[in-house]
Amino acid sequence: MNTIEEITYRKMSSDDIKDIYELVYELAIFEKEPDAMVAKIADYYTAFESGLIDGSVAVSNEEVIGMTVYYMTFSTWKGNCLYLEDFYVKDAYRKFGIGQVLFDAYISDAKSKNCAMCKWQVLDWNSVGLNFYDKNNAIIEKNWWNGKIFF
Repeated sequence: MNTIEEITYRKMSSDDIKDIYELVYELAIFEKEPDAMVAKIADYYTAFESGLIDGSVAVSNEEVIGMTVYYMTFSTWKGNCLYLEDFYVKDAYRKFGIGQVLFDAYISDAKSKNCAMCKWQVLDWNSVGLNFYDKNNAIIEKNWWNGKIFF
């Protein structure tokens, strides 16, 4: 495993899409939903090239070891919002502050886009994630339920 000094951070590029796709799949496994991931890698390229998604990556020895994927949305109550769709650091690289650097970059990007808020979801059993967000003074709403329809 590499030391923290060997890790670089940058905005994602189209060259990172394959690695991000693989990390999202690792995240789906962690969340016990690998079969729910039906988006294709071509969907990622299209979304990135059209400006629909953006994000940041952490890289060590030319390997993407962590990432955020997010996009702009709008709250009719609050205004512009940056939605964090995916946030993941490979297991071997956790506890070195990599997630914090990626999360800080996400927050910074939201502020630079004049967002009124940023938003994401976390599973109720993900105690590590919940503790991380608590440490960052996030509000975890427990009274709003997600609604969705799959096509």
